[in-house]
Amino acid sequence: MTLLSISALIALIPAAILPFRGSGRRDALFWLLLGVALAGPLVWLLLAFGTGWRTGLAPALWLTVATVLVFFGLIALVSREGFRLSALLFPYLILLGLIATAALDRSGQPMVGGAAPAGWVYLHIVVSLETYAVLTLAAIAGVSTFLQDRALKNKKATTLTRVLPTLSAGESLELKLLGLTAGILGIGLLTGMVVQYLDTGVFLVMSHKTLLSFATFAIVIILLWVRWRTGLRGRKAARVVLFAYLLLTLAYPGVKFVSDVLIG
Repeated sequence: MTLLSISALIALIPAAILPFRGSGRRDALFWLLLGVALAGPLVWLLLAFGTGWRTGLAPALWLTVATVLVFFGLIALVSREGFRLSALLFPYLILLGLIATAALDRSGQPMVGGAAPAGWVYLHIVVSLETYAVLTLAAIAGVSTFLQDRALKNKKATTLTRVLPTLSAGESLELKLLGLTAGILGIGLLTGMVVQYLDTGVFLVMSHKTLLSFATFAIVIILLWVRWRTGLRGRKAARVVLFAYLLLTLAYPGVKFVSDVLIG
């Protein structure tokens, strides 16, 4: 699996370079390199999960990379400037891939089923992955907004800000992705409570993951309300989005890092 993981990493590199060396358009080369970038993690996942669902940090990270790429492709398809997030997104995905490769010796065990039907469990997993992927893209849009806002205030564009979405486009993407995050995360919390009830007979068991997930949901809802009421935007809004992303990161891959690497 190490060779496959390295291959998946290499598959991400051309798409990471393209924004700085390409035409800056959603042309055939962009879609080709996006397909290559997605193919690497998918092949790894198909082989790793060939005998069933696996837990662990490495599978979780490669699942995250693949899911983020799928949603990024959808954004690039429907948003005129959404594809420009690739300048920030792919270096971050490469970092996740490096961590996943380093954690291969702790790639997890087959998932042990509880009392909950498998369908409910897999539904909750899919919704959780979608939530984290969408919030990842919202956080990337937030970073883009932060950088563009700073460049505008300093009246000095950089090589990076020239290939990122404009400030208004980045803020629009961030807001839409936050709204989508709130909807999916709400569904994820409900499916998680159903699975918990089917497993234990109670809807809610307080844990680090549960508390961080609910905190993330509350922060996203509050931020959306504040933006609607006051028009909060720019660097202040981006900081709140990044804080929400940190909380959800601690709840999802963070818990797996502690259980599989620090404790396991």
